[in-house]
Amino acid sequence: MYLVMKLLHVAGVVLFLGNITIGVFWKNYADATGNTAIMAYAMDGVIRADKIFTIPGIALLLIGGVGAAIVGGYPILYTGWILWALIAFVLSGLAFAPLARTQRGLSLAAHTGNMPDYESLSKRWNLWGFIALAMPVAAFVLMIVKPALPAFHR
Repeated sequence: MYLVMKLLHVAGVVLFLGNITIGVFWKNYADATGNTAIMAYAMDGVIRADKIFTIPGIALLLIGGVGAAIVGGYPILYTGWILWALIAFVLSGLAFAPLARTQRGLSLAAHTGNMPDYESLSKRWNLWGFIALAMPVAAFVLMIVKPALPAFHR
């Protein structure tokens, strides 16, 4: 059962991290064209990919990760690398709400050709996107390296 949970967890990580990383690539690639139709199409794709890959990836990641910890006998709140990886993951989730709103605004601005709004929203997207990507990358590193970090004590 542990290996099944671990498989679900790793599959979730691949979907989640892979999609949020490639979203940054496609947005920047489209922006470089300066063509609002391409920018709108790319942003619509990023939004759609979040629904298809990121959100299911989050579910698999959490179900598999928590399940593997329970089945494997890892006390989640008392194991530093798990605790801090979860905190990083939560921070990423908190950044996703303003990021998702900004993505919808970027799509609208690109569809209407409103470049001043698009450029302003792009700066906001870069900030929230950095947080939403950096935190799970940090969690990924913690899960692999498993450093001795402070946690709650029993």
